[in-house]
Amino acid sequence: MESLPIILLLLGASVASVIVFRRLNLPPILGYLLVGVVVGPHALDLTRGFAGVEYLAEFGIVFLMFSIGLEFSLARLVAMKRIVFGLGSLQVLATLVGTVAVAEGFGLSWQSGVALGGVLAMSSTAVLTKLLSERLELDAPHGREVVGVLLFQDLAVVPLLVVIPAFSQTPERLAFMLAVAVIKAIGMLLVVFFVGSRLMSKWFFIVARGKSAELFMLNVLLITLGLAWLTGEAGLSLALGAFLAGMLISETEYRHQVEEDIKPFRDVLLGLFFVTVGMMLDVPLVVHHALLVLAVLLALFAAKSVIVFSLSRLFGSFTGAAMRSALWLCAGGEFGFVLLSEVRRAGLLPPLVLQAVLAALVLSILLAPIIVHFSDRIVLRFAASEWLMRSMQLTNLAARAMSTEKHAVICGFGRTGQHLARFLAQEDVSYVALDLDPDHVRAATAAGENVVYGDATRRETLLAAGATRASVLVVTFIDTRATERLLRQVRDLSPSLPVVVRSVDDKDFDRLQRAGAAEVVPETMEAAMMVASHALIHAGVPINRVLKRIRQTRAARYRTMRGFFHGDSDLDDGAHDADEPRLRSISLGDDAYAIGKTLNELELDSGSVEVTSIRRRNIKTLEPTARTRFEAGDVVVLLGAPGALAAAEGRLLKG
Repeated sequence: MESLPIILLLLGASVASVIVFRRLNLPPILGYLLVGVVVGPHALDLTRGFAGVEYLAEFGIVFLMFSIGLEFSLARLVAMKRIVFGLGSLQVLATLVGTVAVAEGFGLSWQSGVALGGVLAMSSTAVLTKLLSERLELDAPHGREVVGVLLFQDLAVVPLLVVIPAFSQTPERLAFMLAVAVIKAIGMLLVVFFVGSRLMSKWFFIVARGKSAELFMLNVLLITLGLAWLTGEAGLSLALGAFLAGMLISETEYRHQVEEDIKPFRDVLLGLFFVTVGMMLDVPLVVHHALLVLAVLLALFAAKSVIVFSLSRLFGSFTGAAMRSALWLCAGGEFGFVLLSEVRRAGLLPPLVLQAVLAALVLSILLAPIIVHFSDRIVLRFAASEWLMRSMQLTNLAARAMSTEKHAVICGFGRTGQHLARFLAQEDVSYVALDLDPDHVRAATAAGENVVYGDATRRETLLAAGATRASVLVVTFIDTRATERLLRQVRDLSPSLPVVVRSVDDKDFDRLQRAGAAEVVPETMEAAMMVASHALIHAGVPINRVLKRIRQTRAARYRTMRGFFHGDSDLDDGAHDADEPRLRSISLGDDAYAIGKTLNELELDSGSVEVTSIRRRNIKTLEPTARTRFEAGDVVVLLGAPGALAAAEGRLLKG
């Protein structure tokens, strides 16, 4: 079969599988692996005699290592050195030592044990960091440990990629080759950093002056593949050169642009790499030895959990945090596949062991999100101290909020939350702020701010913060999924509590409003309106017209800003326009016609008048439905033109 049809087949199958796996909220890696299994030599065997896919896949590893080099931050490593070089290094080392001991017990060489230990030591950076971000746990104690260990694992891949191919040599040549490889690597590092670091920024400046995206992209490819070629010619790994290229660029001001430019190449080529990994999987053999695969999977989970838990406790973590770190890091990762492909090339493992480990890695990545989902329940079930710590946090929070009523609950105390708190304080509105960043909480509390550590998406945290007594709740962090979870909790606890939500843009506007947000404030829209107002004023447009235009735009977007209550003082600012919508509040007495009837029966909301809210027993419902039935004492707020408002008022009061 020709090359082009095979590549088209792989691309088409990859697109279809990734769509399905994303719909199922599963890692796309599994989709690529499935494609490889189906088209590989152990199933349909559609790629027989075609080596082009593996050649392209090798570039996927190159660009992956380049991306890791880009994310390499010396300042970040120094800030987290205790976790990265302490907990992270010991986790990898303990896994290597344990695997070597087990491998020798089963008659394998120590070289095979080290290679296999490197494969099993890895965890999924892509999956776990995404889950930490979605669950707002990046700054939690276990979140910091997970990130630190993942950082060291990423760094450990580089020497393992150099060492594993050397293990295929005879014992007599192994020490010599490793020594030569170390000397070459140190020499490359010295040359690259002492010469390259001085030239890289100047060279990128020259390229950027060309103001050509095409030239910039070509330059990135030249540097990445050029350094990979140099390390390859020096007898080292191509991935090492790509990693060095990324590290060099990470120290320049062009790293973010480079990262965005290289991402499409990396993702596509890395996808092809995982297709080739899937081709390695012999499904009939794995099914026939299912018990062996299950044993490897359980051993992987148990061994890594025990190692991480023990080391985390050794480094001073509480039992609950240590258990969470262990559960998060117990599965395998994508770098395990990268190393396993090198192990296969070097012939360090018997085919059956290779297949069992490969299948166990695939299953572990599939199970990782499920384990993370139930991690809290597992920790609360087995860690008695976790209940005490959770109780102390909630008690502290409840003590802060106990004396407050009609206050604001601020979820997230970053920059936006802090600015909001200042505005509230200036208007003498009390607030309770929740945040998961211990540094924010510590510094703000020391400065006298009413902020406590707590997860705003949890029901018990909202109760302790007095959400049922609050006048408003504001979500200042930007995470749509977490916000939806929070809104569900608020709807159960206090359906009448208005929730104001911050978002980046208006793509999630309708989604968040359907979830129960009273208002969604898109940053891009607000910034655009402010830029437009300044531009119009400088363009000579009268300021009153500019303010009116901004007010109309906001009224069209924000429900609580739509219309205004009209008075005599409004005649001066042009608000006397008869067609301009305005608000009118109507109190329903005991003899009002609308009492006992629903909004649908009165047909007030179908014409030029809208019922924006109903105030009942001092509770404001922002979204009255068609089935809302009016009661005596209700205050109905209408929005519409003056003539339509008069007709609607008559309908409500006299029928």
